[in-house]
Amino acid sequence: MSLALRNELSVDKTKKKKRRELTEEQKQEIKDAFELFDTDKDRAINYHELKVAMRALGFDVKKADVLKILKDYDRESTGKITFEDFNEVVTDWILDRDPQEEILKAFKLFDDDDSGKISLRNLRRVARELGENMSDEELRAMIEEFDKDGDGEISGTPLVSADNQNDKELESLIYLLVVSVLFISLTLGDMGIYMTDFDR
Repeated sequence: MSLALRNELSVDKTKKKKRRELTEEQKQEIKDAFELFDTDKDRAINYHELKVAMRALGFDVKKADVLKILKDYDRESTGKITFEDFNEVVTDWILDRDPQEEILKAFKLFDDDDSGKISLRNLRRVARELGENMSDEELRAMIEEFDKDGDGEISGTPLVSADNQNDKELESLIYLLVVSVLFISLTLGDMGIYMTDFDR
């Protein structure tokens, strides 16, 4: 094998390896979602818990998706999936996500008035839904961190067209949005709202 071909293969493997790694925040998010819905703490979750945990992580899973995962990973026919298998499935799904699509989805959950921006009113609503008692000053500080045009709102357009220079800021905002959405899902779950959602 030529040196050039060997180097090319080595670069390919490096690219694949980089793509296959989760951030520490993502790993923690997976662990937290699993632990929250593993109500009996046996390190395994059943069909309903699996479905809600995956939805809390932002996946729009249907009944057929969840049943397939259980069929593929429930080797002992217990009707449950272990943390290790859940972690493997969710890791693959997260790494297959289109980041721009995820940004837009999370953004739309905040932008309930379809203005194309996240306003103080939008953040207030999210904080209220989360049961967070945040002052307008704290919410404005969150907006100021990502308000690139100085209009007091976070615009959705620059987020999707961000260049490499803004990747760290973009990553921070995505994390903020995703964590907030996760907490909304978990809060609604704690109130029992997800119980009517199982067979959709």
